[in-house]
Amino acid sequence: MSHEKFKSCIDACNTCAAECEHCATACVKEGDAKMLEKCIELDRYCADMCRMAAAFMARSDEHTIDFVNKFCNLCAEVCDACAAECEKHTHMEHCKKCAEACKACSKACKAMSQH
Repeated sequence: MSHEKFKSCIDACNTCAAECEHCATACVKEGDAKMLEKCIELDRYCADMCRMAAAFMARSDEHTIDFVNKFCNLCAEVCDACAAECEKHTHMEHCKKCAEACKACSKACKAMSQH
């Protein structure tokens, strides 16, 4: 089993992780970071989940595919939660871009885990 079959999902996870890290950093620098506390927290969780999902897919084989599918489903769930929180703050460009990346990653993870 080649990790190449997961390429689009790995790419979506890496993009999402980067956007989440950027969003968390930008939120901390906003005037009222306390108001953005939940966004920052979910950004960090989501970035970590996405990086780990990408790693699981990259090292996957026929013996570990069940773990990959379960992890990608959980990653999609965290991405959905992060997107929902970021959508509350779409007046900030970083939250808007993060929400979009989270939705794309969730969709990719759900599609991948269906195989």
